[in-house]
Amino acid sequence: MGSRICAKRLTKELNDLRTNGPPAGCRIIQADDLETWIFGLRVLGDESETVYSGEEFALRFRFSTQYPIESPEVTFVVAEPFKSPMHPHCYTNGHICASVLGSGWSPVLNVNSLLLTMQSMLASCKKKELPPDNDRYVRTAPKNPKETRWAYHDDTV
Repeated sequence: MGSRICAKRLTKELNDLRTNGPPAGCRIIQADDLETWIFGLRVLGDESETVYSGEEFALRFRFSTQYPIESPEVTFVVAEPFKSPMHPHCYTNGHICASVLGSGWSPVLNVNSLLLTMQSMLASCKKKELPPDNDRYVRTAPKNPKETRWAYHDDTV
Protein backbone atom coordinates (compact mmCIF):
# COMPACT_ATOMS: atom_id res chain seq x y z
CA MET A 1 0.00 0.00 0.00
CA GLY A 2 1.41 3.35 -0.98
CA SER A 3 -0.22 5.53 1.66
CA ARG A 4 0.92 5.43 5.29
CA ILE A 5 -2.51 6.63 6.44
CA CYS A 6 -4.22 3.88 4.46
CA ALA A 7 -1.90 1.14 5.73
CA LYS A 8 -2.18 2.33 9.32
CA ARG A 9 -5.98 2.51 9.19
CA LEU A 10 -6.40 -0.89 7.49
CA THR A 11 -3.94 -2.55 9.89
CA LYS A 12 -5.93 -1.15 12.82
CA GLU A 13 -9.26 -2.29 11.34
CA LEU A 14 -7.96 -5.77 10.52
CA ASN A 15 -6.46 -6.20 14.00
CA ASP A 16 -9.78 -5.14 15.51
CA LEU A 17 -11.71 -7.55 13.27
CA ARG A 18 -9.38 -10.41 14.22
CA THR A 19 -9.47 -9.55 17.94
CA ASN A 20 -13.14 -8.63 18.42
CA GLY A 21 -14.61 -10.29 15.36
CA PRO A 22 -16.80 -8.77 12.66
CA PRO A 23 -20.50 -8.03 13.37
CA ALA A 24 -22.78 -10.95 14.29
CA GLY A 25 -23.65 -12.92 11.17
CA CYS A 26 -20.37 -12.00 9.45
CA ARG A 27 -17.10 -13.89 9.23
CA ILE A 28 -13.70 -13.27 7.71
CA ILE A 29 -13.14 -15.56 4.72
CA GLN A 30 -9.93 -13.94 3.50
CA ALA A 31 -7.85 -11.03 4.73
CA ASP A 32 -4.26 -11.93 3.86
CA ASP A 33 -3.15 -8.44 2.86
CA LEU A 34 -4.26 -4.81 2.96
CA GLU A 35 -5.69 -4.76 -0.55
CA THR A 36 -8.51 -7.33 -0.69
CA TRP A 37 -10.67 -8.75 2.07
CA ILE A 38 -13.61 -11.15 1.71
CA PHE A 39 -16.32 -11.62 4.31
CA GLY A 40 -19.16 -14.08 4.65
CA LEU A 41 -22.43 -12.31 5.41
CA ARG A 42 -25.70 -13.71 6.74
CA VAL A 43 -28.84 -11.76 7.53
CA LEU A 44 -29.84 -12.47 11.10
CA GLY A 45 -33.36 -13.70 11.72
CA ASP A 46 -35.60 -16.58 10.75
CA GLU A 47 -37.83 -17.06 7.70
CA SER A 48 -40.57 -14.87 9.19
CA GLU A 49 -38.10 -11.97 9.53
CA THR A 50 -35.96 -12.14 6.37
CA VAL A 51 -36.30 -13.43 2.83
CA TYR A 52 -32.61 -14.41 3.02
CA SER A 53 -32.90 -16.78 5.99
CA GLY A 54 -30.27 -19.52 5.82
CA GLU A 55 -28.37 -17.91 2.93
CA GLU A 56 -24.77 -16.73 3.08
CA PHE A 57 -23.29 -14.21 0.71
CA ALA A 58 -19.69 -13.09 0.32
CA LEU A 59 -18.61 -9.46 0.10
CA ARG A 60 -15.27 -8.48 -1.44
CA PHE A 61 -13.64 -5.27 -0.24
CA ARG A 62 -10.86 -3.79 -2.38
CA PHE A 63 -8.96 -0.87 -0.93
CA SER A 64 -7.13 1.82 -2.85
CA THR A 65 -4.27 3.79 -1.36
CA GLN A 66 -6.78 6.63 -0.85
CA TYR A 67 -8.73 4.70 1.82
CA PRO A 68 -10.27 5.94 4.14
CA ILE A 69 -10.67 9.22 2.28
CA GLU A 70 -12.12 7.21 -0.62
CA SER A 71 -14.59 4.35 -0.11
CA PRO A 72 -13.47 0.80 -0.79
CA GLU A 73 -14.77 -1.05 -3.83
CA VAL A 74 -17.38 -3.42 -2.36
CA THR A 75 -19.04 -6.14 -4.44
CA PHE A 76 -20.78 -9.42 -3.84
CA VAL A 77 -18.69 -12.41 -4.86
CA VAL A 78 -20.42 -14.25 -7.69
CA ALA A 79 -18.11 -17.28 -7.90
CA GLU A 80 -19.31 -20.66 -6.62
CA PRO A 81 -20.45 -21.35 -4.00
CA PHE A 82 -21.53 -17.71 -3.69
CA LYS A 83 -23.92 -15.54 -5.68
CA SER A 84 -25.25 -12.03 -5.49
CA PRO A 85 -28.52 -11.75 -3.57
CA MET A 86 -31.71 -11.15 -5.52
CA HIS A 87 -32.27 -7.61 -4.29
CA PRO A 88 -33.40 -4.40 -6.02
CA HIS A 89 -29.98 -2.79 -5.34
CA CYS A 90 -27.77 -5.81 -6.14
CA TYR A 91 -26.85 -6.76 -9.68
CA THR A 92 -26.06 -10.30 -10.79
CA ASN A 93 -22.44 -9.28 -11.50
CA GLY A 94 -22.04 -8.45 -7.79
CA HIS A 95 -22.26 -4.66 -8.09
CA ILE A 96 -24.22 -2.85 -5.38
CA CYS A 97 -26.09 0.43 -5.81
CA ALA A 98 -25.77 2.01 -2.37
CA SER A 99 -24.93 5.64 -1.68
CA VAL A 100 -22.65 4.71 1.22
CA LEU A 101 -20.30 3.14 -1.34
CA GLY A 102 -20.21 6.35 -3.39
CA SER A 103 -21.33 9.90 -2.65
CA GLY A 104 -22.54 8.97 0.84
CA TRP A 105 -19.13 7.70 1.94
CA SER A 106 -17.40 9.33 4.91
CA PRO A 107 -13.94 8.53 6.30
CA VAL A 108 -15.54 7.91 9.70
CA LEU A 109 -17.13 4.79 8.20
CA ASN A 110 -15.19 1.52 8.18
CA VAL A 111 -15.47 -2.12 7.18
CA ASN A 112 -17.61 -2.97 10.22
CA SER A 113 -20.08 -0.20 9.43
CA LEU A 114 -20.28 -1.31 5.78
CA LEU A 115 -20.94 -4.91 6.81
CA LEU A 116 -23.75 -3.72 9.09
CA THR A 117 -25.13 -1.51 6.30
CA MET A 118 -25.20 -4.43 3.86
CA GLN A 119 -26.90 -6.65 6.45
CA SER A 120 -29.47 -3.95 7.11
CA MET A 121 -30.09 -3.40 3.39
CA LEU A 122 -30.78 -7.11 2.93
CA ALA A 123 -32.80 -7.42 6.15
CA SER A 124 -35.20 -4.66 5.08
CA CYS A 125 -35.97 -6.37 1.75
CA LYS A 126 -39.45 -7.91 1.69
CA LYS A 127 -39.34 -9.50 -1.77
CA LYS A 128 -36.51 -11.06 -3.74
CA GLU A 129 -36.24 -9.28 -7.07
CA LEU A 130 -33.51 -8.00 -9.34
CA PRO A 131 -33.08 -4.34 -10.29
CA PRO A 132 -35.27 -3.57 -13.32
CA ASP A 133 -32.20 -2.68 -15.40
CA ASN A 134 -30.11 -5.69 -14.31
CA ASP A 135 -29.56 -7.25 -17.75
CA ARG A 136 -28.64 -3.97 -19.44
CA TYR A 137 -26.39 -2.88 -16.62
CA VAL A 138 -24.54 -6.20 -16.35
CA ARG A 139 -24.00 -6.21 -20.13
CA THR A 140 -22.47 -2.71 -20.15
CA ALA A 141 -21.08 -2.27 -16.63
CA PRO A 142 -17.48 -1.26 -15.99
CA LYS A 143 -15.37 -3.80 -14.14
CA ASN A 144 -15.15 -1.48 -11.13
CA PRO A 145 -18.60 -0.41 -9.85
CA LYS A 146 -17.09 2.84 -8.56
CA GLU A 147 -16.89 3.94 -12.21
CA THR A 148 -20.69 3.74 -12.49
CA ARG A 149 -22.74 6.92 -12.14
CA TRP A 150 -25.41 5.59 -9.83
CA ALA A 151 -28.78 7.28 -9.37
CA TYR A 152 -29.69 6.85 -5.70
CA HIS A 153 -33.43 7.16 -5.71
CA ASP A 154 -34.88 4.41 -3.54
CA ASP A 155 -33.70 3.64 -0.02
CA THR A 156 -36.85 1.81 1.04
CA VAL A 157 -35.53 -1.68 0.23
